[in-house]
Amino acid sequence: MVLLRELLGETLRRRRRAQKRTLRDVSKQANVSLGYLSEIERGHKEPSSELLASVCGALQVRLSEVLAEVSREVAVHERGEAAPQGRQVAVLPRPRELETQEEVARRRRALSAAPASIAQVRSRHRRGEVTDSVVRAAA
Repeated sequence: MVLLRELLGETLRRRRRAQKRTLRDVSKQANVSLGYLSEIERGHKEPSSELLASVCGALQVRLSEVLAEVSREVAVHERGEAAPQGRQVAVLPRPRELETQEEVARRRRALSAAPASIAQVRSRHRRGEVTDSVVRAAA
């Protein structure tokens, strides 16, 4: 399953490589550390809107174009069509105000179950059951 941050990172990487530019060059021009830009491209970090705008500026591509490309990939998945390049796109969970009583109860049970190890916390984080702050607290 692919997350929105992964689709965004792949899109930025594709654009950079299409221009035959190095990660170092783009990071310098966008005023972003090389390591952080690499994390964004690999889908490990979610960039802020300001940082994303800076990277798009360094790549000389409109932010709206990048977001539209990512949006198209998500739309393909939501329609139930095969995702490009054989990957699946994660559909983000509904906002809490739209959750059913059953979903609320399931989430509460998941949060109340005390994990035995950091590996279990990370596994629950990947499934969307706990937030980043819970993972940091467990580490």
